[in-house]
Amino acid sequence: MSPFDYHRPDTVDEAVALLETYGGDGKVLAGGQSLLPVLALRLTRLDHLIDIGRVQGLQSIEIGDGGAVSVGAAVTHARVERSDALASAAPAVVGAMPYIGHRAIRSRGTVCGSLAHADPSAELPAVALAVGAEMIVRGPAGQRSVDATDFFEGYLSSALAEDELLTGVRFPAWPPRAGWSVLEISRRHGDFALVGLVTTLEVDDAGLLRRPALSFFGIASTPVRVAEAEQLLEGNLPDSALFAEAARVVSGALRPRADDHASSEYRAHVAGVLTRRGLAEATERAAARTTEGAGV
Repeated sequence: MSPFDYHRPDTVDEAVALLETYGGDGKVLAGGQSLLPVLALRLTRLDHLIDIGRVQGLQSIEIGDGGAVSVGAAVTHARVERSDALASAAPAVVGAMPYIGHRAIRSRGTVCGSLAHADPSAELPAVALAVGAEMIVRGPAGQRSVDATDFFEGYLSSALAEDELLTGVRFPAWPPRAGWSVLEISRRHGDFALVGLVTTLEVDDAGLLRRPALSFFGIASTPVRVAEAEQLLEGNLPDSALFAEAARVVSGALRPRADDHASSEYRAHVAGVLTRRGLAEATERAAARTTEGAGV
């Protein structure tokens, strides 16, 4: 690595003050599973590294009375993955964890670190977009919240200013009749996804689909939702013909990036395949929750 000054603040205020002082010359370290390899390969350099690992108040996981889940900036993937309470309160979030790297990475990497890094091939930004998560941001001017739809701005780029710190993320309460699915295609388990899909939906009393979300990753410079397909699904009975039509709309609407790993045409095709699978899996889970709720 290129040389840098190492800072280890104890409070959020101290961390923000360091960011305000060093601005573009400083970088926040949480789990370090994305940042440290980049530094080790000298793909970037910085003058100041600000380690928030022991900052007070960033290690908490809280489930509010209304069911919303708040995850602090120092909470690791592994803690979320092992939490039975979160498996019920935020199942789509927990369901994404096994796809993230490997156990060693999840034991150090953090949920908020992944969100702040904003890699378009990562799972958690797509989860946040699907469920409507809210980012909690602190800066010199105080605290603000940013919806997931406004947070991811481009490749490895977010709405965080240089002097701001992502202190936590809030996931909304999980509806009682909701289902989810996280699917991806990658060369090997633990690799970044060539194409991935986070699906969430609800099934109402009449058995109709409500609030469907199709959030793709590995497709573009940010996670993307396909509004045309979601509108097609809204208010209709779930069946294989409807899912096939939604898949056709997805493959036609997306213009995926091409690279050395996959062509644009391949990614568009796979996105359609994952749409069919994700909708079927999410609907099945929603039906199971409805049955459990009715005591059947």
